[in-house]
Amino acid sequence: MKLSQPEVPPISRDDINTKTMRADARRNRERLIEAARRAFAEQGDQATLEAIATDAGVGIGTLYRHFPTREAMIEAVYRAELTRLCDGARDVLDGQPADHALRNWMDRFADYIAAKREMADVLRAITSSGTITSSQAREEVSVAVQVLLDAGIADGTLRDDVPAQDVVASTVGAFLACGPDQRDQVGRLLDLLMDALRRGGKPPTSGV
Repeated sequence: MKLSQPEVPPISRDDINTKTMRADARRNRERLIEAARRAFAEQGDQATLEAIATDAGVGIGTLYRHFPTREAMIEAVYRAELTRLCDGARDVLDGQPADHALRNWMDRFADYIAAKREMADVLRAITSSGTITSSQAREEVSVAVQVLLDAGIADGTLRDDVPAQDVVASTVGAFLACGPDQRDQVGRLLDLLMDALRRGGKPPTSGV
């Protein structure tokens, strides 16, 4: 007996148009976030939504459809920077020892901190509302650092007794202590931190 094949409904022009519109909408959103990232980095709180829309090559109406408020746009940029930072943990491992990868990743962390500082006022308002919490961001970054620590433990370049949360806290502390314009000093502090993280470094003595 010949089995009948299930009937596959034809793809309509409306279906194709819908998929195309969704793809266009995603591209517009990505362009807007990237344009906003550049604007906030260069102009801080002086960046205007109109200029961001122009730089992204879209109309202001398109911007407002994706981001109804300035706060919504800043939140999107912040989340995109956080995702880029965390995803970059695996990228820097490609072709180099894990201790070098971790040090390079720390430099990426500098760009993330800089982006937060440029959006500081609005980010404080978003954080106080509970939309973004420091603890959530710290946890995401700690997961990324753990990837690098695990790789360093495996290749013998990093110690196996340091929690990722301590690495994150120390890295944040270096930036807070030095300020945004002291990147050279930040680099030296991070080099010292790496000396302590490499295998062969002596663990601290409690109670001294």
